[in-house]
Amino acid sequence: MRNDIRICDKCKHMKVKSALSKIKVIAPDAEVKVACKSYCGPCSRFAFIFINGRYVTGATEDDAIEKAKKYVK
Repeated sequence: MRNDIRICDKCKHMKVKSALSKIKVIAPDAEVKVACKSYCGPCSRFAFIFINGRYVTGATEDDAIEKAKKYVK
């Protein structure tokens, strides 16, 4: 089964280019969708990744990606 991974291109806590390369390391087969997720409240305070039906937040981009690893299929 393919991973459903989405990140916001408006998030102040994530850089899309670096996040995409880090996500490809943990889920090489994933097609990452990049667009606004309408998650603006938490997005303004934390880095987040939507992965396989779950929002995973972290204080930094690296923290959010590390926490998202356990949800990779």
